[in-house]
Amino acid sequence: MKKVLLLDNDEGVLDVMQEALNYEGFKVKTIGETDNIFEVIDSFDPDLIILDYILSGINGGEICHQIKANPKTTDLPVIIISAYPRVIQSLGYYGCDDFISKPFDLDDISERIKRLIDREMA
Repeated sequence: MKKVLLLDNDEGVLDVMQEALNYEGFKVKTIGETDNIFEVIDSFDPDLIILDYILSGINGGEICHQIKANPKTTDLPVIIISAYPRVIQSLGYYGCDDFISKPFDLDDISERIKRLIDREMA
């Protein structure tokens, strides 16, 4: 079973995405804070990470950059989601593998996750 780590500070988004991704056959771990992101990555060992761009304290782009700069996690696929697509496009993609605008289609996000995980497995 493929594992997805989901970081968002909106509990409603976490609940909906976790339920939808569980239904699609993914094991999902949700977190609402960034404090121990690398500890969570080490213990959960996800196949893919989904980050909201707007978080408390640090933005998802900076977290993505840290993930991609770390030799242990540099190849880990990262999707950034945001309700502000123009902001993220103007700031660059921080090395993320995909970007999805909110509101998003759950079928679309599931397909993108599968494609990125399959690409990493190839």
